[in-house]
Amino acid sequence: MNTYFDVIIWIIWYNKPKPTIMRIIITCFIVLFICFSCKNKTETPSEISLETSVETVKETTDSITIKTPKPNKKSIKQIKEALIEKGFKIFDYVDKTTKDTIIMQQYFMVFLKKGEIRVQNEEETAQLQKDHLAHLDKMYELGYADISGPFDDDGDIKGITIYNVPTLKMADSLANADPMVKAGRLKVEIHPWWAGKGFPLR
Repeated sequence: MNTYFDVIIWIIWYNKPKPTIMRIIITCFIVLFICFSCKNKTETPSEISLETSVETVKETTDSITIKTPKPNKKSIKQIKEALIEKGFKIFDYVDKTTKDTIIMQQYFMVFLKKGEIRVQNEEETAQLQKDHLAHLDKMYELGYADISGPFDDDGDIKGITIYNVPTLKMADSLANADPMVKAGRLKVEIHPWWAGKGFPLR
């Protein structure tokens, strides 16, 4: 740009142009100056706008805080009141080590024993076993049974189911609704059983 400027000065100084020519030369000089000024810009308005938008979105995203709602945990008092209202037998005590209040609840342990009628053929036995497992799955899904399983020996007791129901009468009714029991291939023996409410197997 300095070279063009020097040329213009030289023309003005040595040729002494008329006022009209002077105006034309000055106009040309201004146009050239504007053109060179525009070329020196490295960022277009669209680029600036795009970068600004990206930065704004990034800042907004970084500032988002996701809050996970905490589960509404029931108090010991609320759990006890709910169990008593449903007819469950319970008692509680304070653990000396942890100082936690432990709720003991009465469940019903059903022993599934070898029945008197075991004359079914292989196909009938397979169907009864399928219906037996479907019954236990249904009891678990409805919340009536907490755990079931067979014994791994050849004794008279074939398996157990722990029923989470308030009365012996209800446990007896549900256990005897088992298709395997109805067919006489199994029979039930029920005992009240106490355990800490919510304690998992380890």
